Amino acid sequence: MTIPSTEPAPKGAVSEEWEVFVERGKIREFATAMQSDNPDYAGADAIVPPTFLITAAQWAPPGVRLTLGFERKRLLHGEQEYIFHGALPTAGDRLLARERVVDRFEKPGKKGGLMRFAVIATEFHSPEGELIAEARGTFIETAAKEGAE
Repeated sequence: MTIPSTEPAPKGAVSEEWEVFVERGKIREFATAMQSDNPDYAGADAIVPPTFLITAAQWAPPGVRLTLGFERKRLLHGEQEYIFHGALPTAGDRLLARERVVDRFEKPGKKGGLMRFAVIATEFHSPEGELIAEARGTFIETAAKEGAE
């Protein structure tokens, strides 16, 4: 089910797809920002650094990504992992990305109040539909301060 961007996406919700073009210049820029001089990240056949796929969100058209419904000033980025189901993407690849809400849950905060969690998987497929990689992030909305809401 595709959820409008104004509504918090429930567990199981899937976003629309968007295109991600793996450009060798962007791979090199990312590697430079990581202070890496690994030659595998340069040239016409450059592979992506494992965390490179985080940049895919920058290319999503407005309204395509899922909305968590969390208050931004209380938002934390918890865990992040990357799962590759084969070879790393290389310069020139075209991937199709989409987000999926893997889980949503709540826990009591250590200082009181309720913390809300959302686990989001961004899936990257080839144009033929093969799952290439997944980026899984856990997002946390910290408990509101008493009297703040």
